Amino acid sequence: MNKKIIEVLSIEDCENSDYIKPKSMIYLQNGIEKRWDLVDTHNSVAILIYHKEFDSFVFVKQFRPSIYLKNSDGFTYELCAGIVDKDKSLKEIAYEEVLEETGYDVPLDALEKISSFYTAVGFAGGRQRLYYVEVDEGMKVSDGGGVDYEEIEVIYLKRDKAKEFMFDESIATTSGLMFALMWFFEREASALKV
Repeated sequence: MNKKIIEVLSIEDCENSDYIKPKSMIYLQNGIEKRWDLVDTHNSVAILIYHKEFDSFVFVKQFRPSIYLKNSDGFTYELCAGIVDKDKSLKEIAYEEVLEETGYDVPLDALEKISSFYTAVGFAGGRQRLYYVEVDEGMKVSDGGGVDYEEIEVIYLKRDKAKEFMFDESIATTSGLMFALMWFFEREASALKV
């Protein structure tokens, strides 16, 4: 994917959104009244994808406006992921995200739950379910890239380069991606001990 040119037209207050609801919570903590601004968000799913034939992880690279405001680039390397905004199981949503974003049609029962955790706890606190799945080229049915004008680039990162990638601070990654990779390498190390 060629380098995209981003031109910010404006930054405005978010008064109405289908995805987030800015709120202020007034509460008592040990008898002291406090206020905390927060964002009510959807929960989400994320999937660590390992390509067996390529010995590579499959990530997505996409533009994130909030990151652009911090580094003037805005492109992040992430796990395949999506919000929980449909009346479907978490596993079904994960399946759809893998298909839409990466083009791999994985068997639903191949999605293995790793764990779940809260994200952006300082202001949002959405819960994310993390899955793992292995793919091969026989499962590839499209180029991926997302839907509804998403511009998602599918990235293949060799397994032997992943640890170096995780700690390269010049690359914009997410904590979920780093956690998932650590889980993978821990599982791999445990399997070698058996």
